[in-house]
Amino acid sequence: MTDDALQRLYADFQAAGLMPLWTQREGLMPASPRPAAAPHVWRYKELYPLAQRAGELVPVGRGGERRAIALANPGLAGQPYATPTLWAAIQYLGPREVAPDHRHSQGAFRFVLEGRGVWTVVNGDPVEMRPGDLLLTPSWHWHGHHHVADEPMVWLDGLDIPLVSRLDAGFFEFGPDEVVEQATPTTSRSEQLWAHPGLRPIGAAATRQSPLLAYRAEHTDAALSGQLELESAGHPGVIEPGHAGIRFSNPTTGADALATMRLEMHRLRPGAVTAQRREVGSSVWQVFTGEGVVSLGEQELDVAEGDCVAVPSWCPLRIEARSRLDLFCFSDAPIYEALALTRTGGNA
Repeated sequence: MTDDALQRLYADFQAAGLMPLWTQREGLMPASPRPAAAPHVWRYKELYPLAQRAGELVPVGRGGERRAIALANPGLAGQPYATPTLWAAIQYLGPREVAPDHRHSQGAFRFVLEGRGVWTVVNGDPVEMRPGDLLLTPSWHWHGHHHVADEPMVWLDGLDIPLVSRLDAGFFEFGPDEVVEQATPTTSRSEQLWAHPGLRPIGAAATRQSPLLAYRAEHTDAALSGQLELESAGHPGVIEPGHAGIRFSNPTTGADALATMRLEMHRLRPGAVTAQRREVGSSVWQVFTGEGVVSLGEQELDVAEGDCVAVPSWCPLRIEARSRLDLFCFSDAPIYEALALTRTGGNA
């Protein structure tokens, strides 16, 4: 075949909306993942003052719905995404403010950083929010928030917005314009039913999303402390020396609490260092307490309380604790497991 004939063939391919595999293989099937997202850290010392300013200037109400400030990964061309599948944001609710009811296809959680006095009302169930608590809003659940105290409250929002967008599966619906339910119970109805370890209400069916809407900080702390105490006594149960971790699970199935996101809490003793690992799929880590160093490939990032770190797919991750270090992590792991695309590795 002559060069002219080959060029005409390629021109005809283009005119017909076709592309030959032999010119595209490396882009379509790379030897290993080539994530567009960049390893990145957002500093809480910068995030919080900006959230405060937004609290002074931007009202919460119907339309915008939430005063949530998305973490935009610098590798994702201006999109408001922390990774290609995960949306993360700092949400700031001022004293006596109310965020109106709505619901959407995207699954969501809130991990509380600081403040008290907010109740999130999920399908009519008021759930108190306290520092260190994990609160769930599964897909298509009605939810709004109301604040009854005199100091602002700040939390991390996590949603699967980018994933749902790429799948063209997003729906959104405004709730009624009436004020969100104002009750302030200490214990939500979901906790009355489901927050008893190893005990399941008879007659309750298994569900894809957890019916437990609040995972309390005191229970998380006790579980992590217990793992490290057992390690000190010579018993197994930790991930690796000085490193304890728990996964938030659905009490009806034992699977992940949310269908599209894995939620975990980790604790490292002072001086503990994790092995370097890499995984297919991305994650976001937030420092709840303590200080340390997060190594992402060749980058070493000093991190402190409130900092958020994006870990792209197949990026080597290693964590070193300078003090006792508590980290909340969420990832897209359930999606990769469901599609049989999970893969892990050690050193790069």
